[in-house]
Amino acid sequence: MSYKDQIDKSRIPAHIAIIMDGNGRWAKARGHARTFGHQAGAETVHVITEEAARLGVKFLTLYTFSTENWNRPVDEVAALMSLLMDSIEEETFMKNNVSFRIIGEKEKLPKDVRERLEQCIRRTSANTGMCLTLALSYSSKWEITEAVRQIAREAAEGKLNPDDITDKTVDAHLCTSYMPDPDLLIRTGGEVRLSNYLLWQCAYSELYFCDTFWPDFDAEELCKAICNYQKRERRFGKTSEQI
Repeated sequence: MSYKDQIDKSRIPAHIAIIMDGNGRWAKARGHARTFGHQAGAETVHVITEEAARLGVKFLTLYTFSTENWNRPVDEVAALMSLLMDSIEEETFMKNNVSFRIIGEKEKLPKDVRERLEQCIRRTSANTGMCLTLALSYSSKWEITEAVRQIAREAAEGKLNPDDITDKTVDAHLCTSYMPDPDLLIRTGGEVRLSNYLLWQCAYSELYFCDTFWPDFDAEELCKAICNYQKRERRFGKTSEQI
């Protein structure tokens, strides 16, 4: 029986976050340049977006380009930016009723890339199905630092009493404030770390690591991860008897 057939449709995680890892190693194993792997990975994004929307996932957040990725070779960064421009397919989003968002240091992105992304955000804003978010030029430490700056500024201006600051205050100042915390975090490619991704938000997420490189991560692999998630007991600090 396939994993797709084993899924309990009543217990689909509302929010899935994915660290898409392994494009370069996938390409290298086939004797190709890293950019070949990124192109294949872009195709996987469309496959997983459509499958997640079909399953009823409400939020899908993909770690697309980290703040640290700016340190990669200039030609690879340029190729990634070009691929990003070419791979944004509004037709796919409209067909699947998907709205599109981005989080991260948008100002660092090339102007033409930023304008293309903002156009897609506007055109899909009325869609009421799944929300697809790309984390671009993103790092969790940057995001939390920015939230702290905003909170400190509001406190200094007398708009916020420091004694009233709670975790909900921090939540409201993060760039993910419009979405719930991830229920499930998936990382492909065999590495077992969070790599500065949604550190605050994933405090109680279920973590799933697999050896499959991102270009080979298909709909069945996604269903496998969800089946694994559905076998877990989420206690949030309580005992099994309290659940």
